[in-house]
Amino acid sequence: MTTRPQFHAFHNAEKAPLPFEAAEYEARLTGLRRSMAARGIDAAVLTSMHNIAYYSGFLYCAFGRPYGLVVTADQSITISAGIDGGQPWRRCHGDNLTYTDWERDNFWRAIRSVTGEGRVIGHEGDHLSLAQKARLDAFLQPSRHVDLAGETMRQRMRKSGAEIALIRKCAAIADLGGHAIRGAVREGIREIDLAMTGRDAMEREIARVFPEAEYRDTWVWFQSGLNTDGAHNPVTARALERGDILSLNTFPMVSGYYVALERTMFLGEVSPAHMDYWQANIAAHEYGMSLLRPGASCAEITHAINDFLQERDLLRYRSFGYGHSFGILSHYYGREAGLELREDIDTVLEPGMVISMEPMLTIPEGIPGAGGYREHDVLIITDEGHENITGYPYGPSFNVVG
Repeated sequence: MTTRPQFHAFHNAEKAPLPFEAAEYEARLTGLRRSMAARGIDAAVLTSMHNIAYYSGFLYCAFGRPYGLVVTADQSITISAGIDGGQPWRRCHGDNLTYTDWERDNFWRAIRSVTGEGRVIGHEGDHLSLAQKARLDAFLQPSRHVDLAGETMRQRMRKSGAEIALIRKCAAIADLGGHAIRGAVREGIREIDLAMTGRDAMEREIARVFPEAEYRDTWVWFQSGLNTDGAHNPVTARALERGDILSLNTFPMVSGYYVALERTMFLGEVSPAHMDYWQANIAAHEYGMSLLRPGASCAEITHAINDFLQERDLLRYRSFGYGHSFGILSHYYGREAGLELREDIDTVLEPGMVISMEPMLTIPEGIPGAGGYREHDVLIITDEGHENITGYPYGPSFNVVG
């Protein structure tokens, strides 16, 4: 009878091109190892999609299975499920171990083969579930736990030149998707049809600009009428009507990197009440962008925009924070919560950070001008201030369409 392994190395074919050069990943790992050494950590066991992708280039598809990246002083090894074949090996910087599902907890046996037992283990306290934490303790028997979530997030917030170059390209692709949708807007077309138009245009462009990438996760939210009241409302089959408020949202995704374009639009005509709210939100957007500069804190910027809206009796209609970081994140994984424009975030902006400005006002149904208004630009913080890398125009002169 053939012995079935609990885990094994499945180096199937040669390594594939990754989103970045090896030196980029080594620089990231050096930063992580610096944090590990400062806190006496022998091995980091990372489990989130965003951190595994950030430090190795491998973006996993969990489907209920655990995945990991083990980093020691001299090793970086992704831990993946057998169902993925050799793709995790080909698409990661460093080594890979494949665990099998022929015996429960082979994932943790594979990790233990790298870390050993009784060591100081770093983990992600904001991702590791209680059930997996119990397995970590049982299999690795750590002498001490250290939560590395904060350090890894702060490292991801500061973008390298290579990351910024990729984000620039993705911002241009988001603009392209927006233009494709704008050209298709007409009375009677459904939200879902417009979403597919934008998504298809972006995916074709992603394949042209990044011919060696993996393609997944790019999407569009196109919302109309009442469906504009929430920024993350899903697409529906509602047919557009003349005079509708519209919300255009395109999200190209390349190797886990998220970029967004979001614009308020109207179909054919704008009522005076709608125009007043729209212009007010644009004014808040422009004022907010003027505040994005090195040395300003997220909380300070937030309070300033709050005051701006309060003076116009509009703060009660504010929906959420005014912007957030960009990098490896998605609507279903990851977020650099330490770089958001909210009252409770004291992070100070630094050159190399990438952040959005996206004020949103939601006017409830039954009030003239009802709907959700949102403009969204992506900005790179520079030594002098910021650079806006979103090119798609905002405002009535371009976005009253159909």
